[in-house]
Amino acid sequence: MGCGEIVRTAHLPGYERYGQRVVGVYDVRPEATAGIREQFGVETVFGELDELLGHPEIEIVDVATHPDVRPALVRQALAAGKHVLAQKPFAPDLATARKLVEEGERSGLTVAVNQNGRWAPAWRAATKLIEQGVIGDVVAVTHLYHHNYRFTMGTVFDEIEHLVLYDYSVHWFDITRCWLEGKTATAVRAREYRTPNQPVESSAPWGAWAAIDYEDGSSALIRGVGSAETSRPRKLFWVHGSEGTIRGAVLGSGPVPGEEELELERGGTTTRFQLDGSWHTNGFAGAMGELVTAIVEKREPYNSARHNLLSLELTLAACLSAEDDGRPVALEREQALAGGDR
Repeated sequence: MGCGEIVRTAHLPGYERYGQRVVGVYDVRPEATAGIREQFGVETVFGELDELLGHPEIEIVDVATHPDVRPALVRQALAAGKHVLAQKPFAPDLATARKLVEEGERSGLTVAVNQNGRWAPAWRAATKLIEQGVIGDVVAVTHLYHHNYRFTMGTVFDEIEHLVLYDYSVHWFDITRCWLEGKTATAVRAREYRTPNQPVESSAPWGAWAAIDYEDGSSALIRGVGSAETSRPRKLFWVHGSEGTIRGAVLGSGPVPGEEELELERGGTTTRFQLDGSWHTNGFAGAMGELVTAIVEKREPYNSARHNLLSLELTLAACLSAEDDGRPVALEREQALAGGDR
């Protein structure tokens, strides 16, 4: 559901690369589906949403629309007996998100969130090192990403409230939530601001930062520079543990395969890893692949909607804090409901 630019540049290329069958697509704008069958081998372009939902060979619906219409479409897919992969952010508020989680569980269907950054090669490799205990207890996570939001001008993205924190940085809140798995986040502080070189005709602030405090003294910092004049936008990160440090960089669309970076420092020795692929192919294929595999194996997917509740809570808390000039916002302890101790 939905055939915007991200579907053409990330969803469908990722599914095509890994042999995922795409039975069909639908978009309320017929022009959005032009050429998709020929370019990606999609079998059918549906003229009506009910045709897609009623198709007997469709088992999973990838809801790739804007946030405002997403919850209703997830409900329609569940009512039609389909598993769902929902684009991020999962819902506009926690109450709606929880209801969608419960509806899926009552129906015996699996709802996952397309937090595709979890499978960006450098982030995924870092996750595996952390899960294996290579750097010991994670005590601090720091992110710095710099690029330019000029591409949002004149689009619906420029009209999204809290564009940077809610629609974009949700990836960073989510991966941080994964790397500090099992720890209790207590408060979030954040700010959004217009940068000095941001065009006056743009609506959404392009600068933002967020800090997350944890009960045991661990911490996380996310800083986004959204007006960087650079031909090499990077998404840098550091994960500090009690026994070592992970440093790396992920890229968005269009990197040279193998350009993502990761290194591990432990015991005075630094190991650099050779990574293949990119976020905008492997990431999207990974999110769908995990859902497909979980359905077959009859288990909860790593990117389940329930597991994503804490990521959404962190994101929404940051938005509330930014509205009050960085005042700390306490969490509702969503981690207890979101399967935090996995």
